[in-house]
Amino acid sequence: MGLLDESVRMALRGRVLAGDVKPELDGKGVNLFGWVHEIRDLGKLVFILLRDVSGICQVVFRMEEVEQSVRDAVRGLTNESAVFVEGVVVKQPRSKLGVEVVGKRLTVLGRAVPKLELDPTGKVSAGLDARLRHRILDLRRPEVRAVFLVGSQVLKAMRDFFHMKGFVEVRTPKLIGSATEGGAELFEVKYFDRVAYLAQSPQLYKEQLTTVFEKVCEIGPYFRAEASHTGRHISEFTSVDIEQAFADMYDVMDVLEELVVHVHRHLVENHQHLLQMLGVNLRVPKRPFKRFTYDEALEILRSEGVELRWGEDFGTPHLRILGKKYTGYYFITHFPTESKPFYIQETEKDPRVSESFDLMYQWLELASGGTRVSDHDVLERKLREKGLNPAMFEDHLKVFRYGMPVHAGWGLGFERFLMVLTRRTNIRETVLFPRDRFRLTP
Repeated sequence: MGLLDESVRMALRGRVLAGDVKPELDGKGVNLFGWVHEIRDLGKLVFILLRDVSGICQVVFRMEEVEQSVRDAVRGLTNESAVFVEGVVVKQPRSKLGVEVVGKRLTVLGRAVPKLELDPTGKVSAGLDARLRHRILDLRRPEVRAVFLVGSQVLKAMRDFFHMKGFVEVRTPKLIGSATEGGAELFEVKYFDRVAYLAQSPQLYKEQLTTVFEKVCEIGPYFRAEASHTGRHISEFTSVDIEQAFADMYDVMDVLEELVVHVHRHLVENHQHLLQMLGVNLRVPKRPFKRFTYDEALEILRSEGVELRWGEDFGTPHLRILGKKYTGYYFITHFPTESKPFYIQETEKDPRVSESFDLMYQWLELASGGTRVSDHDVLERKLREKGLNPAMFEDHLKVFRYGMPVHAGWGLGFERFLMVLTRRTNIRETVLFPRDRFRLTP
């Protein structure tokens, strides 16, 4: 059986998606392909919820009106089997959908085992660990699948936005010969007869590419060997990056704001059905986002009875305090230079303060960026100050002798942003197959 059957192959050409089965098709014959989501056997009537990527529709087989071979196929069905159904659409006011398909023919294209490790209907609850162990079955749950359908639309909206703004999409190496940002959180890999590393970010490459394309963007996978095992950390993640020539931190903050608003508007105006499936009431945020400096954030914390020494990083408890006061998107700017990577520019007024920013949503950091160092000698000095050997960065440094413009950029964590948009609380729920300190399969 299956798609090698010529009649099934022909039927596929006239396929109708489950989500398109509407009362307006009353009396029309349809060919459906999908998975058996649920079966309800009432003897003379067998109801099947058929699921495909577009949604779910109800099929009813009137057992006394179909051939014996169809009755046998229906009686032998198991949940999650892949099937082909031929039938006729009938208005049905008693159905939740207002319509059903009266089945005439059923072909099993891929039979599922009778007892599944996870219930894709969601009626039998399972913890996140079990869900991730049996991820494909978990992804068949409509609300779980909706997270990634939203994610697909977010990527589309982002790319449309970047192209509209004149950014050139680039692809930078993910295998590198030395630390991109001088950090220790690198995965080593054997690269022929030497050691290579998985890239943490496209930072140095995208800076160099501004001297060619002026405005570049990249959406790609990156890797960090962080020991953290929290609801917001993973080892393989997707970063959305831009870099722009002849720009400073304020210019690229504006771009980031516009992007966030554009994505929200795209989802709200075009994909309410997915948001409703997730129980999300998404609103388009208003610009400009609230902006306050690192120093002002310290003052806010002090007013809440929390004392931090100038130069200290904000920990999760501190960010939670800020997140309670600012419930939407906001920027924290001008962090201490010491706390930022070597490529971040110092301010003219005070070299202890950097031209940097983080985009926050409540207590969650979504993006980080700033004005970059554009002077060769300053960059070399800052490398030394960070305890890094400039000789290891010669391929990068030499570009700064070729006419490096003032430039700025940022990197946005895609999965964290998707957490915000879909109201998920664990980043692993926004990754198809998460990789963290303890998970390398499936």
